[in-house]
Amino acid sequence: MRDQIFKTRLTDMLGIRHPILCGGLGPGVSDGRYVAAVVNAGGMGFIVHTGYEDPDQFLDEMRLCRDLTGGKGFGVNLYISRVPGSVEKIIARIPELVDHGCTVVETAGQNPAPVLPALREAGIKVIHKVPGVRYARSVAKADVDAVIVVGNECGGHPGIYQIGTMVQAAQAPQEIDIPVIIGGGIGTGSQIAAALAMGAEGVIMGTRMMVAEEMWPSRAYKEQMVAANGTESVVIKKILRDNHRVMANESTAAVLALEEQGVTDFEAYRPHVTGVLTREGYKTGNLATGTYDWGHSAVFADRIEPVEAIFDRLIDDAMQAGGRLRNLMLPA
Repeated sequence: MRDQIFKTRLTDMLGIRHPILCGGLGPGVSDGRYVAAVVNAGGMGFIVHTGYEDPDQFLDEMRLCRDLTGGKGFGVNLYISRVPGSVEKIIARIPELVDHGCTVVETAGQNPAPVLPALREAGIKVIHKVPGVRYARSVAKADVDAVIVVGNECGGHPGIYQIGTMVQAAQAPQEIDIPVIIGGGIGTGSQIAAALAMGAEGVIMGTRMMVAEEMWPSRAYKEQMVAANGTESVVIKKILRDNHRVMANESTAAVLALEEQGVTDFEAYRPHVTGVLTREGYKTGNLATGTYDWGHSAVFADRIEPVEAIFDRLIDDAMQAGGRLRNLMLPA
C-alpha cells in the first residue's frame, strides 16, 4: 500500500490514507467484502442499504465488513426517496449502523435534512451527493460534513442539467466552504491531482472500480468493462426527469423508444429497468438486458485486479502528475 501523500480535510475527517471515496453501487454491488477492500486500501467505501431485499442480509454485509477491516470504520449509502416512509425507515436503521461500526454515510436523493439530527446524535459523519453545484449550495447550508458533486460523465445519475465534471470541479470549491468531493469520469491519478489542485478535498469513483477483484459481479461482466472505451453509455429516462447514464443495450433501446413516444407513465418503463434484470446480468455476464451504470471512466478500467492495486496505480499516477506540473513551472 502506498504511503499517504495527500493530506486534505477529507482524509483528516475520515481518518483515511488517500482522498478517495468509492461510491455506493447497486443493486447490492457495494457489499461488505468490496467496501472492506476499499477501507483496507486506504480509502472509504459505502455499503448500499437499499441493495438487499432481505434486511438481514444488509446487517450481514456490515458484520462482514467490520470483520474484514479489523474494526475500522466504514461507510453506508443511504438513499432518501420520495416514497412515503423512506425517512422513517432510514432513521430506524441508524442504531444498527452504529452497532456494526459505520462511521460515515453517503446520502443521496432527496434533501437529507430530516435524517441529519438522528445521524448527528449517533456521531456519524454525513456526506451528501448531488449532481450539480446549484444543489451543493443548498446542501452546504445544512448540517452536513461534506458534499459530493458529480458531473455529467458519471455512471448512474448525472442530473437533469448534465454539467461536465471539469467545470464543476473548478466551480464548486470556489463557492462552497465545506469540503467538496468531485466525481464523474474519474479514473486516473492525474485527475485526482487536478481535482485537488482546483480546490477539491478528494474524489469519488464508481465505474472505474467495477473491475476490482473483490467485486462480486462475474468475470465475464468485468471483461466487457475492460474491453470498453467509454463510449458505450446512453442517458435514459430524461422524459421522467430522472436522467440515468447506463450501458446501451436492448433494455435501453426499449426505454428510449418509449421516451420517443412521449410515454410518462413509469409503469411502462418498469419491465425494462427492474433491478432483477441487472442483478442477473452481473451474475452471468449477459448484458443484453438490464440497466448497468456505466460512466465514461470505463475507458480507464483496463484490467481486473485487487482494489489495493488500483489505488496504488492511482497514487503513483497522481505523484507523476504533480511532478510534471512542477517541471513545467518557470523559476520564481
